Amino acid sequence: MEQMTDIPTETGYHFNVMRRAIDLIDGAEAPLSLEALAAEMGMSPAHFQRIFSRWVGVSPKRYQQYLALGHAKALLNERFTTLETAHATGLSGSGRLHDLFLRWESMSPGDYAKGGAGLTIYWGWFESPFGLALVMGTDKGICGLGFAAEMGEEGAMQDLVRRWPKADYVEDPMRLRPWVLAAFGAEDAELRQAPLYLIGAPFQIKVWEALLQIPSGHVTTYSEIAESIGNPRAVRAVGTAVGRNPVSWLIPCHRALRKSGGLGGYHWGLPVKRALLAYESARAEA
Repeated sequence: MEQMTDIPTETGYHFNVMRRAIDLIDGAEAPLSLEALAAEMGMSPAHFQRIFSRWVGVSPKRYQQYLALGHAKALLNERFTTLETAHATGLSGSGRLHDLFLRWESMSPGDYAKGGAGLTIYWGWFESPFGLALVMGTDKGICGLGFAAEMGEEGAMQDLVRRWPKADYVEDPMRLRPWVLAAFGAEDAELRQAPLYLIGAPFQIKVWEALLQIPSGHVTTYSEIAESIGNPRAVRAVGTAVGRNPVSWLIPCHRALRKSGGLGGYHWGLPVKRALLAYESARAEA
């Protein structure tokens, strides 16, 4: 890793605290007390609870319940989204994600077939609430976001680069920084613009468009996505397209579950998927 750009000042400090706390909670065999978590963070229990609750929206104790193995099934029962009606009812516009992105567009099929030839992609490493994140973007918006927690920094970099092997890659984290701040919830209104630039095959783009209709804190199934794009038998192909989503977190593939309530797969690691769902559920409740 050549360079890493932190989320600055107080926001960056809180993100680092939350990242460490989530890692600790997720790796514990049993629920951790407030006192134990605070001690690991080097804080008083009151100070840690205040910071955690401000960022997540609920207490550490309540958040740990969202990380329980049965949480995915509960989400399907309580917050299942029918994609065909989500947009019509305005539900898809109520999530934080859709407030952040003022615009998004996709590369033409012909340009995509060129493997990124003639395209300049800027990249940088950033600390995020869900671990170290690799962010990539063009002049038009964020085109890639991956997490290194499970596959490591080199693996994450190779994973994104090989999607567009003929592009020119330029390390420039400061160029991406305003979009990254918006993507991970910076409060400064002037920074709340994080446009997306989707680079994929036409079928993949359709699936990713469907994912963008799932409100924060809600989930759907792979079969529901297939129905919504007019190809109900393409559940397996939909699953592949979900897994190939290059912009994790922002194109919310973590909100797609199996009909059984199982988490299914997640390209960047199931612990990351559980953390993303838990965070969004907590925020929705708050």
